Amino acid sequence: MTKVTMTVNGKAVCGEVEGRTLLVQFLRERLGLTGTHVGCDTSQCGACVVHVDGRAVKSCTMLALEAEGAEVTTIEGMADADGGLSSLQQAFQDHHGLQCGFCTPGMVMSAAALLAENPRPSEAEIRGYLSGNICRCTGYHNIVKAIMAASGQDVSAIAAE
Repeated sequence: MTKVTMTVNGKAVCGEVEGRTLLVQFLRERLGLTGTHVGCDTSQCGACVVHVDGRAVKSCTMLALEAEGAEVTTIEGMADADGGLSSLQQAFQDHHGLQCGFCTPGMVMSAAALLAENPRPSEAEIRGYLSGNICRCTGYHNIVKAIMAASGQDVSAIAAE
């Protein structure tokens, strides 16, 4: 067992982990942050996306020890300071960008990373950026609308699928 220390959602945390412990396991099982979902264990679905030092990362592909000293943000850390939904989360709700909700944390985390890089992405840029996130319910149309709305853009021009 090895000690790992990192900052998660603004709080310093540490724990003992085996060398093979994945970041997603550390977050869910050791820290109780179950908003980060495990959907495939093969880095294909994107349900486990978190931010590590501001970069979107699939936490099922990263060892907890690789996050030593890092700043990690999970979906739980996306809420506003008062605990309410962030503007991005609110846009997902307002534009029905979720159905079952399983992929939603990863979608929101990926969308937040995109908007940090590109504050006004086009529909094509959003779809391209989300290519590593799989949703089995919504068909992506409302997810794209939510992200465009969160960026302050008019969503009425988005063609229905």
